[in-house]
Amino acid sequence: MLFSSVILFAIAALGGLVVGVLGLRQKEIPMSLSLIHGAVAAIGLITLILGVVQENAGSLVITSLILFLIAALGGFVLFSYHLRQKPHPKGLIVIHALAAVIAYILLLIGVL
Repeated sequence: MLFSSVILFAIAALGGLVVGVLGLRQKEIPMSLSLIHGAVAAIGLITLILGVVQENAGSLVITSLILFLIAALGGFVLFSYHLRQKPHPKGLIVIHALAAVIAYILLLIGVL
């Protein structure tokens, strides 16, 4: 389960990189890309939760889960800006990305 979440979050990060760069440049973000990024990240989060519950997850993986939950909350807020067709706050984009990147690094270390 945990390895699946590693793969899913890596895929989500690729889409997130494109979405983030577009958002920071205040360019139009395709709705389809936002939805795919969010859906893959959500599936990654579900597999991570299942992995933590089912496997003997260490403290790094649990910390990773908490940071991914924080990143998800930021993602929901960013998506609300997208739905309202308002510019995405650059600070929130950076915080969302940093939380996700740190969470991913902790997950990798915890799984390996």
